[in-house]
Amino acid sequence: MPVLFDEMFTADQQVRAHYQPFHDWLKQQPDNFMASKREEADLIFRRVGITFAVYGDDAGTERLIPFDQIPRIIPAHEWKTLQAGLKQRVRALNMFIHDVYHEQAIIKAGVVPPEYILGNSQYRPEMRGLNVPNDVYAHVAGVDVVRAGKADGSGDYYVLEDNLRVPSGVSYMLENRKMMMRLFPDLFVNNRIAPIAHYPDVLLDSLRAVAPVGVDDPTVVVLTPGIYNSAYFEHAFLAQQMGVELVEGKDLFVDDHTVYMKTTQGPRRVDVIYRRLDDDFLDPLAFRPDSALGVPGLMSVYREGRVTLTNAIGTGVADDKAIYTFVPDMVRFYLSEEPILNNVPTWQCRKPEDLSYVLANLPDLVVKEVHGAGGYGMLVGPAATQAEIEHFRQLLKASPGNYIAQPTLALSACPTFVESGIAPRHIDLRPFVLSGKGISVVPGGLTRVALKEGSLVVNSSQGGGTKDTWVLEG
Repeated sequence: MPVLFDEMFTADQQVRAHYQPFHDWLKQQPDNFMASKREEADLIFRRVGITFAVYGDDAGTERLIPFDQIPRIIPAHEWKTLQAGLKQRVRALNMFIHDVYHEQAIIKAGVVPPEYILGNSQYRPEMRGLNVPNDVYAHVAGVDVVRAGKADGSGDYYVLEDNLRVPSGVSYMLENRKMMMRLFPDLFVNNRIAPIAHYPDVLLDSLRAVAPVGVDDPTVVVLTPGIYNSAYFEHAFLAQQMGVELVEGKDLFVDDHTVYMKTTQGPRRVDVIYRRLDDDFLDPLAFRPDSALGVPGLMSVYREGRVTLTNAIGTGVADDKAIYTFVPDMVRFYLSEEPILNNVPTWQCRKPEDLSYVLANLPDLVVKEVHGAGGYGMLVGPAATQAEIEHFRQLLKASPGNYIAQPTLALSACPTFVESGIAPRHIDLRPFVLSGKGISVVPGGLTRVALKEGSLVVNSSQGGGTKDTWVLEG
């Protein structure tokens, strides 16, 4: 059985050194203190409108993401290694995306089979030979990291997946920190916690750094599908925090090889579009003709290098769960370095020998759709019924190439305030990596927590919550 790693306590229930000040503070609080703070946080979040949408939920589309006020704390030395590994990984991923749309050296070298790339539904032939500023494709990457326990009592970090298309969640990271500072100001006086409030400034700097050639003072906008999108709060939040316009497709138009925004003062040229909708919906003339969310003619302007899209079209080819298995090889191939962060061991069900193993061990494995996201289309073997396991067995036999499988990791646990009191719950971490002229990572990220006892699914769409993430300054 996997060994559980608790972020706050050692195996013999000693408090880990980096948690000691918080633990001591927590013991001094009265019994009803945390419950009253939970109510205060919910009231403020609801008043501010920090919600997300759940598609197909009959109970209503808008929900608060449950917020837990016990932070996840990462010591400085651990963050230093994590940060280096994240930068290395995103650098290699950007080089991979550039390569597959240009020389395809990694295919020619036999490192990645061509069908994994050219047969990938997220591979965009329209991007072949198209150059983008600074060769950056994934300007904003959300890399999901988990920690699993080892027999010696330590815990290793693993990358679970790379989110390179339109990664979300950073607004919750920022709002969680603001909430913690409001609820517990004394904790921030007495602990050296790395700040994160500058993320919108770093994001804007990164976006401005990839403006088209010759544009010195670029106009940046955030392109949203609209108010019914599950992450609309975040789109509006980031636009407001960066001081740029939030636009929908209908607010933009193409004229004379240029993208313009409609304003009350007349058309204004747009240079950088931080788009929060998928490739398919960006331009009805280039992709889905039935899309009313995009901008007709946008792709032609993009192809001419007269507007920058972030993230670039076609980045999805690198966050496919089958391509994920090759990222350590990409690090070696492009950077001539050993990966600092390891992948979770993964079986590719399109391989006959891997499929045989997976079918024989379904009750012990996690099976995921190659293009799946948000915790949907997924089997967690140890928590599944016999009927669910048999259903996935048939899906695997019918379309093995659509799935990968991984061992059931015992994700690390962190004390969490639940109805029964304070109890351990499984967590992951999504740091946000920004690429422009260079690569930067704001300390920490979004810690997601599986609120159901024993659950390993942390996604908000599946009932998960979030925590503030503290990186201690050394």
